[in-house]
Amino acid sequence: MSLSKIATNDMHGEKSAYFDGWKAYDRNPFHPKKNPNGVIQMGLAENQLSFDLIEGWIIKNPVASICTPQGISQFKDVANFQDYHGLAQFRKGVAKFMGKARGDRVKFDPDRIIMAGGATGANEMIMFCLADPGEAFLVPSPYYPAFDRDLRWRTRVKILPVECNKSNNFQITKQALEDAYQKAQEQNIKVKGLIITNPSNPLGTTMKRETLKSLVSFINEKNIHLVADEIYAATVFSSPQFVSVAEVMKEVECNPNLIHIVYSLSKDLGLPGLRVGIVYSYNDDVVSCGRKMSSFGLVSSQTQHLIASMLSDDEFVDNFLVESSKRLGKRHKIFTEGLAEVGIKCLESNAGLFVWMNLQHLLKQHTLEGEMELWHVIIQDVKLNVSPGSSFHSSEPGWFRVCFANMDEDTVHVALNRIKKFVGNSQEEGEAAPAKAKRWKNSNALRLSFSSRIYDETVMAPTMIMSSPHSPMPHSPLVRART
Repeated sequence: MSLSKIATNDMHGEKSAYFDGWKAYDRNPFHPKKNPNGVIQMGLAENQLSFDLIEGWIIKNPVASICTPQGISQFKDVANFQDYHGLAQFRKGVAKFMGKARGDRVKFDPDRIIMAGGATGANEMIMFCLADPGEAFLVPSPYYPAFDRDLRWRTRVKILPVECNKSNNFQITKQALEDAYQKAQEQNIKVKGLIITNPSNPLGTTMKRETLKSLVSFINEKNIHLVADEIYAATVFSSPQFVSVAEVMKEVECNPNLIHIVYSLSKDLGLPGLRVGIVYSYNDDVVSCGRKMSSFGLVSSQTQHLIASMLSDDEFVDNFLVESSKRLGKRHKIFTEGLAEVGIKCLESNAGLFVWMNLQHLLKQHTLEGEMELWHVIIQDVKLNVSPGSSFHSSEPGWFRVCFANMDEDTVHVALNRIKKFVGNSQEEGEAAPAKAKRWKNSNALRLSFSSRIYDETVMAPTMIMSSPHSPMPHSPLVRART
């Protein structure tokens, strides 16, 4: 007997190079001693640079856990809690943290916070609240590959990419939005809203205040919703500062019922495993409906209890935000300067856990096929899991997202050394990078078979084709992304 169409349709998006790279890592994960020639995971946006700060706080505050002798007195009350509104102190702590992550330039109301199972659950929830199957959201590209899963797989909502390119550093323009909106109208597709990521994944950039104002004006004119995914708000490590949509609402005439924010603690605090996702809406009806839907993806009361205690510690939070920003900035500098040594440029960025790396000069042909061929070599020979731009729906071949915060510094240098060797700038060979890069481009020896979705047995074994990156495989990056 066949399974349901919702469960088995191909809108999950798993069959893409983005997820295939994870599977290549799963098959041959790098370890500095046990497997030094394995694949280094640079396709997973995790913030592992400040775990020591959180671990230190937990050690100093054992009462925050109901599983310690100091906190056991709270066990019964916390374990029995089932209200899908969430613990009051949890919502208060998250609201306060959201404000601090935005420089305390805006305040958030705890009563407007809706819980969800991570940003994935939050994004799906807001789609269920705002759109019916067949209706659409505009999404500036390049955008996070798993939006194809989060926003549309079960909701049956359409995603309409709004093309952005290098000509203006991939910034979204009002004209591009107008063009995409009119095209949808011509195709009889009802546009219900616009979803943005700010700071951007994969670009690592923050939106300018004037750009945000124009977006708010646009959705207000069209009477459609704006969903701002701001899960990287506290990962900004250099100017300009992050500007939240919550700030510009005060500066532009708009209907607040059309504005919604998605947030989580996965990136800013580096706690993806705790699955703390948030929808913050200025629309009372969305808050009411979202609370009902949150029953399917609540944050455990044990996690709420711990987080509430942690985020109520102002001294810890203030220090964490400052120190995390410094560490991200340092790591970004190390990585981008290492790439620059071999002539590799990245889009100038000031936030996020990754860089948008330009390898267009290494493409044999300036096409999607050329990008996939190069990606295949990087995975197979260089043994780095970087994500090709096409998986982010980038219109320009040759860009790759590379994550730098999910590993220790020694592993970063291993990765950089592999890249240097690949482009031919190793001192041992005594050969200039441009000459060797040109020779690689002209070589026929590395020509590979490829398609827009890679199924080569050297990257994915047949058994792995049926596996999901969300399955608890022994080395799955979602179980433990160790490098």
